[in-house]
Amino acid sequence: MAEKMKKEAKVLSQRLLAEGIYDMWLETPMAGSVVPGQFVGVYTTNKAALLPRPISICEVDRERSAIRLVYRVVGVGTAEFAIYQPGDYIMILGPLGNGFPLHEAAGKKAVVMGGGIGVPPLLQTAKDLSESKNGLEKPVSITAVMGYRNQETFLADDFRKYAEMVIATEDGSVGTKGNVIDAIRENKIDADVIFACGPMPMLRAIKNYAAEKGVKAYISLEERMACGVGACLGCVCKTKDVDSHSHVHNARICTDGPVFDAQDVEI
Repeated sequence: MAEKMKKEAKVLSQRLLAEGIYDMWLETPMAGSVVPGQFVGVYTTNKAALLPRPISICEVDRERSAIRLVYRVVGVGTAEFAIYQPGDYIMILGPLGNGFPLHEAAGKKAVVMGGGIGVPPLLQTAKDLSESKNGLEKPVSITAVMGYRNQETFLADDFRKYAEMVIATEDGSVGTKGNVIDAIRENKIDADVIFACGPMPMLRAIKNYAAEKGVKAYISLEERMACGVGACLGCVCKTKDVDSHSHVHNARICTDGPVFDAQDVEI
C-alpha cells in the first residue's frame, strides 16, 4: 500500500452535480498512488474541528496529478468545502484505506453497485476495469447498477463511458422503481464478482444476494470516522476473524477497510 501523505492540494474546479452533491477536482501528487475504493481525509480551516472529513475518491487523472471528490454537504465541514473556488488550497491526508481487489474480475463478469453517495467511488473502479489496469485481462463485461432517490442520477453519464448502465430510483422516475437488487433481478444481470458501496441496508442486501447466487462480493463500508488512521477505534465493524490489533472480532473500517469481502463482516 502506498505511503499516505498530508499535503496541501490545489482546487482545479468545483461544481454542483445535484441537490447537495458537489464535484471537486484537486491537484495532488498522491494521485499517482491511488487504488479504486480508497479515500482521503479533508481538513477544514475551522480550528474547533481538528479531525478531517473522510471522502471517497471518485476518479483519478494521473496525467494531471489530480483526484476527483464527489461529496454530499451534511455539516459545517463539508459546507466549507463547497465554497472553495479554483486556485484555493485545501489540506488533505491520503490515500487512506484499502481498495477493491480488481484482479478478482479478470476474465469475469463484473458488476459495480452503488447507492446514494456510495456511487462515486465505483466510477474509478469501473474505469480501471474497462481500461485493463494493473495488467488485468479485460472482464467479459462490466455492468454498473446504481441506485438514486429520484431523477438526479449524478455521474450516470460518466459510468456509461466504461460500463453498461442500469439505474434504480426510489420514486421510479428513472429505470427500475426500487433498489439496486430490484434492478439486478428485473434486468436479469449475471455477475461473477460484485464491487459495491452504499448505505448499510443496501450492502446487507448485496451480501445476501451474493450468498444466494454463490458469487463473490466486495463491499465498501460507509462509516463515521474520527482519526482515519486506525488509532481511535471509532469505526469498527464485527468480523468473523479476530483482529490482530484489538484481539476481538472487530476490524477498523478506516485501515482494515473500507473494502471487505462481504462474507467476512457481520453487517
